[in-house]
Amino acid sequence: MSGAAPIAVLPMYDFPWTAAANDALWAAMAAWLIEAGVEAPKALTRGPDLDAQWRDPGLVFGQTCGYPYVTGLTDAVALIAAPIYGFPGCEEALHRSFIIRRASDARRALAEFRGATAGLNAHDSNSGMNLFRATIAPIAGGAPFFRAIMVTGSHEASVAAVAEGRADLAAIDCVSFALLARGRPELIERVAVVAESPRSPSLPFIANARLGASTIAAVRQALFAALADPNLAEARAALGLRGARPSSPADYDRVAEIERGAAAAGYARLE
Repeated sequence: MSGAAPIAVLPMYDFPWTAAANDALWAAMAAWLIEAGVEAPKALTRGPDLDAQWRDPGLVFGQTCGYPYVTGLTDAVALIAAPIYGFPGCEEALHRSFIIRRASDARRALAEFRGATAGLNAHDSNSGMNLFRATIAPIAGGAPFFRAIMVTGSHEASVAAVAEGRADLAAIDCVSFALLARGRPELIERVAVVAESPRSPSLPFIANARLGASTIAAVRQALFAALADPNLAEARAALGLRGARPSSPADYDRVAEIERGAAAAGYARLE
């Protein structure tokens, strides 16, 4: 271990209705790790400062977004695995974003939304920005497409902004969209999918790169043990988590390729 107090974080799909499932998944992993002689926290850490959590030298297990991983975390973290989700829009260890409009909006094609307002969860989001940009790039014609960009802070807030008419379009990753449909169906009923983005690698499970090869291997074993544990079937179903596969940094080159493709089309920035 690095000497820092160990932490574990699962912030990416941690809604109030999935928190217990995330807790159960980690509790099983922590028990396995402690039995194997690896220092591990018994409970997840939660809080708003995701970048600090991802970079924490004591990070034993976490999940990050593909865009921050590619643009700033490759030297700080080690990849544990790529999750496989069972929701529409997911395929093996890939996912995509759904571009949504208000259900009552008469516009049906993306080109009709030129001059509209876009809702954006964060500028460093792969699903909310990078995949959104890649979907708009072919129709933007190398010029600004939106009248305004509204930063909402989360996918849930982006859906609410569209549903309430404060934004016209937003890109929501398909896992968040499905989980919101379960936990906030009244919100999802007020929006509709107008387009789908290209597929991208799913949000990687990570650990601090300085933990050492043996510890990282043990964390990977603990994850796969939890994914195979029949006692966790209900928790995995609540998260839509069907499994995972080992991943490498090369798997996430696709995130940068998507960014370069938008730039080559003359649309280097979502605007």
